[in-house]
Amino acid sequence: MTTRDISTFGATTTAAETLEGVDLGGRTALVTGASSGIGVETARALAGAGARVTLAVRDVAAGRAVADDIARSTGGSAPDVVELHLDRPASVERVAAEWTGPLDVLIANAGVMDSPETYTAAGWELQFATNHLGHFALALGLHDVLAAAGGARIVSVSSSGNGGSPVVFDDLFFRRRRYEPGLAYAQSKTANALFAVGASTRWAGDGIVANSCMPGGIWTGLQKHWAPDVLAATKVAAADAVKTPEQGAATSVLLATAPELTEVRGRYFEDCHEAEVVDEIVDGLHGVRAWALDPAEADRLWDVSLALVDAEARSRA
Repeated sequence: MTTRDISTFGATTTAAETLEGVDLGGRTALVTGASSGIGVETARALAGAGARVTLAVRDVAAGRAVADDIARSTGGSAPDVVELHLDRPASVERVAAEWTGPLDVLIANAGVMDSPETYTAAGWELQFATNHLGHFALALGLHDVLAAAGGARIVSVSSSGNGGSPVVFDDLFFRRRRYEPGLAYAQSKTANALFAVGASTRWAGDGIVANSCMPGGIWTGLQKHWAPDVLAATKVAAADAVKTPEQGAATSVLLATAPELTEVRGRYFEDCHEAEVVDEIVDGLHGVRAWALDPAEADRLWDVSLALVDAEARSRA
């Protein structure tokens, strides 16, 4: 690989540009939520650099259409497609159990935002279940194949939404407080960042590197629960800050592949750079709260998440 200066990357850098000079031939990658939005461009960039990519999607037909499109655009083979419902633990277990061979890259990209108050069959609030607990269980299930790869990377796609709330351990599922979609999303995004902190600590000895990131402001299906007037007004107000999906995928792909970041663990990135820890995310896009990187909070979240996942599995045994 030629010498690169990744400090020149920024908000307008695309995923493909972060891979210039990088050969991913022989490497495997699993991208969740890869049938729409930035997940598609994340998978496309990885495949274009030679990786064997698997798309983990809710809608298999949509996933296969994306896989065919990626094959056409890259000139390579179509990515594999697996069905994954992150809010259904049995589905998560099946994907992990059926994986064969080492896994070099896991990009936990799928997510829901600001959904109405909804609970899974396990009684978990939907956003926390999908955005955090599903990915947590998936990573646990894939731990051995990640370790077998030697130098595997996990990218946990978080959000500047972490600024809205820490993880509220005393009421994770809004059983005592009034449900607010934005707060539920915020704590799930804080959890995404804390998961990377926890995994980087526990799995460093296995050669696994974990980090989290904020993709940026991108208009995708993620905003489907917003009121139409709010969405329209926000699109006007934020027009100058909006990224394309190709730009939104850049930070994830950089964290997943850059040789320059081999020793970087448990950090939170935005615009292809490590984000500043701030007291308040003023512009809604930049910075990370200290509570999203706190090792003690990460330890507590790991223990609570493991207990929830284990209890749910026992209930099905």
